[in-house]
Amino acid sequence: MNKKIAFFDAKPYDRLSFTEINKNFEFDITYLDAHLDKHTAHLAKDHDAVCAFVNDTIDKNVLTILRDLNIKVIALRCAGYNNVDFTSAYNNVHVVRVPAYSPYAVAEHAAALMLSLNRKTHKAYSRTRDGNFSINGLLGFDMHGKTAGIIGTGKIGKCLIEILLGFGMKVLAYDAYPDNAYAKEKGISYTSLDTLYEHADIISLHCPLNEETTHMINATAINKMKAGVMVINTGRGALVDTPALIKGLKAKKVGAAGLDVYEEESEYFFEDKSIEMITDDVLARLLTFPNVLVTSHQAFFTQEALHNIAETTLNNVKEFFDGGHLINEVCYKCDKPCRKKEKKRCF
Repeated sequence: MNKKIAFFDAKPYDRLSFTEINKNFEFDITYLDAHLDKHTAHLAKDHDAVCAFVNDTIDKNVLTILRDLNIKVIALRCAGYNNVDFTSAYNNVHVVRVPAYSPYAVAEHAAALMLSLNRKTHKAYSRTRDGNFSINGLLGFDMHGKTAGIIGTGKIGKCLIEILLGFGMKVLAYDAYPDNAYAKEKGISYTSLDTLYEHADIISLHCPLNEETTHMINATAINKMKAGVMVINTGRGALVDTPALIKGLKAKKVGAAGLDVYEEESEYFFEDKSIEMITDDVLARLLTFPNVLVTSHQAFFTQEALHNIAETTLNNVKEFFDGGHLINEVCYKCDKPCRKKEKKRCF
């Protein structure tokens, strides 16, 4: 297919996975190191489509430039889409995404954060490499018999539930649309957020980011939690009010936090900043806590997920140029993934 894609924020692993999958599609892909923003959008000139990622800026300015360049489709190679200004995109640009690439990858990373924070394996690794074989300060707890609170029981949440049930944990779940049949089958309980906060030893976030969930983990929520609770976020950074989390950590109300995402991550995550000063005071403060483990939005990062991301993204672009129904289009009218089955938009 002789269509040209401007591929922004291309990392070495992106180039490898997309180049391999593109053998089946034969797009002409221009890999660009630059993030997509108003200063770089002009690089899409003479292309037919744009491929973007979570930390690219797709606001009114960018969309105006892309519209003038006759770009009709933006293919997000990710599930999240809160970086898109849909009001400006309306009637001008189609936006497609990858709704699910590997729920196992994200769920397993969430479990890894829990285990690392609990048993302090990241601290033990550093100690033994320095010849320190003391185990003082590395005390953990049995996860067996403890209560996990899972907020969001989509594919990722359910994968994590399976893992934690394997550890012998009790599971409380919250979801705006509970799957009661699944709960009955697995022996878990749906409950209110307040009840989940009150009883969970570990809380893990797997819900979408929207007006209702932005900063859902805030000072009020933390005050309702058990003393020493572990908070895990592999979802979206803005689910957590980070200054409130820091206060909870300082007060020892929060016993540990595992964060694969951060609300203001775009300047740092996926980049090598090792020789620079971290000027984000909130992120810098987070990194000082011995009971906080921050990873750089890597929960998705498995061989299987990269394969699925590349395949779905390129197939989304193919569907657009073939004129078919865009199954993974984000609906402009609803500002959410469109669930309509008809081969047309819902407006």
